[in-house]
Amino acid sequence: MTDAAHAIEEAASLEYGFAKARGVVILSESPPWRVGMRAGGDALALVEVRRTLGAPFEVVELDSSAFEEALSQRYAVTSEAARNIARGLDNETSLDALSEEAGATADLLDSQDDAPVIRLINGLISEAITQGASDIHIEPFETAVIVRLRVDGVLREVLRVPGKAKARLVSRIKVMARLDIAEKRLPQDGRISLTLGGRGVDVRISTLPSRHGERVVMRVLDKDQSLRSLTTLGIAPAMLERFKAGLAAPNGIILVTGPTGSGKTTTLYAALNLLNDRTRNILTVEDPVEYAIEGIGQTQINPRIGMTFAAGLRAILRQDPDVVMVGEIRDVETAQIAVQASLTGHLVFSTVHTNSAVAAIARLRDMGVEPYLMASTLRLVLAQRLVRRLCDACKRPGVIGPREGALLATIGAPPAAYEAQGCKVCGGSGYTGRIGLYECMTVDDEIRRMIHANATEQEMAAYAFADADQLVASGLKYVAAGIASLSDVLRSAGSGELT
Repeated sequence: MTDAAHAIEEAASLEYGFAKARGVVILSESPPWRVGMRAGGDALALVEVRRTLGAPFEVVELDSSAFEEALSQRYAVTSEAARNIARGLDNETSLDALSEEAGATADLLDSQDDAPVIRLINGLISEAITQGASDIHIEPFETAVIVRLRVDGVLREVLRVPGKAKARLVSRIKVMARLDIAEKRLPQDGRISLTLGGRGVDVRISTLPSRHGERVVMRVLDKDQSLRSLTTLGIAPAMLERFKAGLAAPNGIILVTGPTGSGKTTTLYAALNLLNDRTRNILTVEDPVEYAIEGIGQTQINPRIGMTFAAGLRAILRQDPDVVMVGEIRDVETAQIAVQASLTGHLVFSTVHTNSAVAAIARLRDMGVEPYLMASTLRLVLAQRLVRRLCDACKRPGVIGPREGALLATIGAPPAAYEAQGCKVCGGSGYTGRIGLYECMTVDDEIRRMIHANATEQEMAAYAFADADQLVASGLKYVAAGIASLSDVLRSAGSGELT
């Protein structure tokens, strides 16, 4: 940075606490200056802004939400700032900051503590939210600590911290999450609740002992993105109508399947939110409760004290529920209680880890659920994946081979597709955000007959998807529309047979 640029940056800075309290924020990075003012803000604060800038400026009135967003963007710590802090950690020798109890900070950006470790952690969380990352991975090795962010489902390295700082870095995170900093031999789980420029953020912490120290994974849960409507998830209109018809059933079991990180919980929350009309008693048992939803009773399991999915489900059935959500059916006891709950007039939502919708039937059968009970209670199974969206600013036509062209021909699309390139808009990745791939199986009389007859997955899939899309077909339509790349669709959904 040149001296002139540095001078401009210094001139354009107001203390975060002053800006937030008085309702003013400098919007531009350089002259001509633009200053945002929150509706109802302190007009006298503009005198301080004039003194700070030393030049005339234009005032733009902002409503509360626009002001908070501008404030967050203005004062978020960037990855470059985090790298500068990390380079200075070698010279940081004081451990006083790590031993102090971390009080509840009103706002992460309002912290005035300049300890490099604290500023580094704040910067990492801020950068993760700015990039839309779902996880922060802090991985210790012999000579360095590698920090990676999972953005759009893919990990990318953003930082290397000197190896000698890893103990202080992990200890500080454990203090913030109120974990035992003396216990380094066992895994621990915790949570940090904070705000960033007015945005509520929960950070779920998981530590794991490894050869060179404790690994830390921080799951970033942005409350502003917690509840999405079903119409924004990318479900095709015809499939969405089938899904909503399943939600309208008075009882039965509705399952959402897919691997970890495929968006199952987001889909279930969207479905529950649709049903949350204050006329139903909706109760959930989850591991963990990721987002709080007003109007829904949410319970977190704790296996260490015997609060398992089965125990929680058994308890909430005595709370007069209309709709029940179980975070995951992972054992025979939970499956049997879910079946009994649906038979007694409850609508039960849950997830299972299978690769396709029809595979959920085989999974329940393996758990010991009798075919006649499954046929009586199962209403609908939705399978899903997440695929990255191509960046509209830099995507370009790609080369299609014979096999890929044949796949596109199965949906009547021309043998043409776009591929990722990378630019400043997408940070060089070629992708911006993700969209869902779905397949929906309604359990009708014919599927029930097949369940009784122990039909194979292939036979059930051939019938269930005779006139509906499976995962790959859903993805190929995104490819034909230029929304996703063929390689990413095949990576996410597989290249299984299309029916």
